[in-house]
Amino acid sequence: MAKENKVKDSEELLRAISELEKEKEISKETLFEAIENSLKKAAKEHFGNDENCVVEMDRETGEYHLYQEKTVVENPEDVMDPVTEVSLEEAKKVAKKAKAGDVVRFELQSKEFGRIATQHAKSVILQKIREEERNVVFDQYYSKQNNIIVGVVQRYIGKNISINLGKADAMLNESEQVKGEHFRPTDRIKVYITEVKNTPKGPRILVSRTHPGFVKRLFEAEVSEIREGIVEIKSIAREPGSRTKMAVFSKDENVDPVGACVGLNGARVNAIVDELGGEKIDIITWSNDANELIQNALSPAQVIAVAVNEEDPKSKEAMVIVPDTQLSLAIGKEGQNARLAAKLTGFKIDIKSESQAREEFGFTTEEQEYDYDENGYEYDENGYEGEEEYTEDEFAANEEGEVTDAE
Repeated sequence: MAKENKVKDSEELLRAISELEKEKEISKETLFEAIENSLKKAAKEHFGNDENCVVEMDRETGEYHLYQEKTVVENPEDVMDPVTEVSLEEAKKVAKKAKAGDVVRFELQSKEFGRIATQHAKSVILQKIREEERNVVFDQYYSKQNNIIVGVVQRYIGKNISINLGKADAMLNESEQVKGEHFRPTDRIKVYITEVKNTPKGPRILVSRTHPGFVKRLFEAEVSEIREGIVEIKSIAREPGSRTKMAVFSKDENVDPVGACVGLNGARVNAIVDELGGEKIDIITWSNDANELIQNALSPAQVIAVAVNEEDPKSKEAMVIVPDTQLSLAIGKEGQNARLAAKLTGFKIDIKSESQAREEFGFTTEEQEYDYDENGYEYDENGYEGEEEYTEDEFAANEEGEVTDAE
């Protein structure tokens, strides 16, 4: 009868472990280990020592056994510690061939431990389950770090927003919110997971809607060429709620990276603009040439010339000259266009108008034009080029092939 009850208990235990595995997503092995530790804990509470206790659990049937290992001594009077030692006479009751010095196992019944020991065992199991629950949730969201997830707005905590992500709550701090965006409880919103930390109270998850990575992931979800690796997002600069600049590069010369991101009639980029509440997005072509990249980054402004500081490349400084009529456009409202271009390229950009450049260092875009006479000699409005080096007679002699160099 006792054996039948034990088999029944084992089956119930196995069934409970299987249910916990499904509900809590905790592996069976972890639960088995928790039970083994709880039985050893109970043994320590009862006997004052668990160093000589061994737990064996059958992972297939759920049947478990708790043993106490004791060293065999010759005579009963030689037994100094009954928890760790046993006389030869007692040892032979469980192992007929036992002799002094051997280690013999004695099976213990959990009911012998008493109510207090059993309670301690139960607390060990529950604690382990809670720990594993937290670990499972942490692992689940840690793997989603730097990715977008959909959550439900729960409540405002001061100016911060608590968002439910399913199995855990996240915090959208005021600094990570876009100015002008307002949400109500039960609203479903997309957020970007910036950090996941494991704490004694469970995972601490921080999310953002201002991070440049948020825009990057939105484009990855919307643009198939980016997901497939054909088009690559090289750099993003963002001022949340106002404007984003993004530089893209195509690994396939037949695919226009900017066109792929914009989509037919702007369908792709407009979907992202809607998600960002109307935030403007400038998409430019990436170039490994710094001059070209800076010129592209200042779009929509036209650029006459770009001069990178080649004497000190590490300084990452560049001067840009634009037409007088394009200066305000290049700088942008409150300097935004220039600021975003600098973030996007990594260069400190000094923008000057054509007039300023001409006044400060004589910059000009005009090229001196030369015409040729019937004999093929170059001349401009001031006369022949190099006229100061040749006399009229020397020119005439040169026509006959007599002069080849100025004397």
